[in-house]
Amino acid sequence: MKPLGNHVEVTLAMQADDALVAAFARLLPQLSRTAAPLSREALEEIIRSPSNHVFIATMGEDRRIVGTLTLVHFRIPTGVRAWIEDVVVDEQARGLKVGMALTHAAIVKSRELKARTLDLTSNPGRLSAHHLYESAGFIMRDTRVYRYQG
Repeated sequence: MKPLGNHVEVTLAMQADDALVAAFARLLPQLSRTAAPLSREALEEIIRSPSNHVFIATMGEDRRIVGTLTLVHFRIPTGVRAWIEDVVVDEQARGLKVGMALTHAAIVKSRELKARTLDLTSNPGRLSAHHLYESAGFIMRDTRVYRYQG
């Protein structure tokens, strides 16, 4: 693999083209061992949803996709809320500020959306991710997340 260089560019995905489908096929298993592969149609549905903003990070001369982040926003009675979901950085690009660039893009977009809050969850074992989020200004909330899997 060619060196990536160190300039990260973050853009919003506009369509599920071949490069993005291939990138998700490569990146999704690095995020979750149990996530099913995404078809082009499923990825297109995610991108086209008015509540989703799929950010992609590219690096290198060939603009290789090295990371993704999905920002979800929704209106509830207390205002617009936003969540960062499914952040993944290619293992070969970790430590190159890709995660920070994606997170910063999500923060900027959440402000544009006038979201009252921007939340995320992170696996307790992902210490480098915790450091990234804290350095981006996130603080740990005193709350519990419950899940119903009926």
